[in-house]
Amino acid sequence: MADHVESLTSQPRFRIILALVIVAIAGLVIWLRITAGRESTDDAQVDAPVTPVSARVGGTVVRVPVKDNQRVNAGDVLVELDPRDYQVAVDKARAELADAEASADAARSNVPITSTTTASNVTTAQGSVDGARGGVDAAQKELDLARARLTTAQARLREVEANAAKTAKDVERLRGLRAKDEVSQQQFDATLSAADAQRAAADSAKSQVVEAELGIRVVESRLVQMRAGEQQAQAGLRSAQTAPDQVTAMRARASSADAHALQARAALGQAELNLQYTTIKAAEPGTVSRKAAHAGQVIQAGQPLMALIPLEEVWITANFKETQLDRMRPGQPATVKVDAYGGREYKGHIDSIAPATGARFSLLPPENATGNFVKVVQRVPVKIVLDPGQDPDHLLRPGLSVVPTVYTK
Repeated sequence: MADHVESLTSQPRFRIILALVIVAIAGLVIWLRITAGRESTDDAQVDAPVTPVSARVGGTVVRVPVKDNQRVNAGDVLVELDPRDYQVAVDKARAELADAEASADAARSNVPITSTTTASNVTTAQGSVDGARGGVDAAQKELDLARARLTTAQARLREVEANAAKTAKDVERLRGLRAKDEVSQQQFDATLSAADAQRAAADSAKSQVVEAELGIRVVESRLVQMRAGEQQAQAGLRSAQTAPDQVTAMRARASSADAHALQARAALGQAELNLQYTTIKAAEPGTVSRKAAHAGQVIQAGQPLMALIPLEEVWITANFKETQLDRMRPGQPATVKVDAYGGREYKGHIDSIAPATGARFSLLPPENATGNFVKVVQRVPVKIVLDPGQDPDHLLRPGLSVVPTVYTK
């Protein structure tokens, strides 16, 4: 038996097989050591932000100075709309603003004028009230004096009438006695003269009473007029005393005019913005794609016109199995082989790991709590960012297949 084994080991074929086994085992050990600290997947692709370019206002397209797949810089014109309608709106808003500002200036200038005028009116009305009240007091005093005169005249009239009646009786008595020559003619004439004098005095006293009554009526009429004037003056004073309310109302009108001016200014700003929106510019550098705008086309606000892809901001989305994430952390280095360029390799690092699996973000995420459950290994998106300066010609395009390898050790 020993001779048979020795004969087998001495054959060249056996030696070759043994050597190959040893090499295979050594290669397996080396491969395991090399691949122990790295994770790779072929479920990965290049990603980049795809920015839809839409119109913010409606109108007719007059010019589209870009083409599909054309590189543009930030601020380059992409689409131009007919601006005439919006220019008319700007002119109208500017005219309305000028009118509103003029009205506001006039309203503000009226506030101090109204304040001064109303204060002057209050002073004048107060003076009128005081003057009317003084006239009423004077007329009242004059009326009291006239009434006193009437009372005196009436008393005088009664006295004179009594004396006239007495002298008239004396004349009648003496007339009979004179006929009998019992009194002298001189005494009779004196009594007759006294009676005539008393009658004249009575007529004079009556005239004084009538005059006093007429004076009272005149003074009473004047007093009525004075009191009416006083009431009118008091009404004017009450009207003038509403000055604070008038000033407040004027200030409110001024504030309303200022608010209207601000509203007109905002409308002008919106009209100017709409005019600016007729020229659609690139917000950032990128490449035009899916151009759908053409000259003469009538578009609506919000209608997509093209897409802008900034190729300077590409990254890699690698969908690793959940079993590969044990030692994977943000910041770890990675290499990316691109299928489109013969396996050209780029260097980068892990930027972040998605907070959920890709299935969870799908339109109809799986519901494992219902029906029969079959365990499926899930994949988690990992964002890999390339180191700068490796793609100056921007060869990487969103959607290209890549094979990333992350070095976890």
